[in-house]
Amino acid sequence: MATTPTQVRIDADIKREAMALFNSLGLDMSGAVNLFLHQCVLRGGLPFAVEVPQYSDKTLGAMAEARRISRDPDIKGYSNMDELKAVLDD
Repeated sequence: MATTPTQVRIDADIKREAMALFNSLGLDMSGAVNLFLHQCVLRGGLPFAVEVPQYSDKTLGAMAEARRISRDPDIKGYSNMDELKAVLDD
């Protein structure tokens, strides 16, 4: 089987997470991409559904609140569980 080099641009964080996942499965990035492409050809399309999630207003509100909280420097954060438990116990 002849191979050909291919370049793709991938978000650095996603690449790092994917490589860790593939390594845990005994794959490298090249093997995982080849597996994906083979599945696309075998199935005649993507091997998974591509869809826009339909979140409820309540879920969208919770996601917006979580984003706001994560970016708010005035909200106290905790560096370990003992610290958080102590505050919750008070």
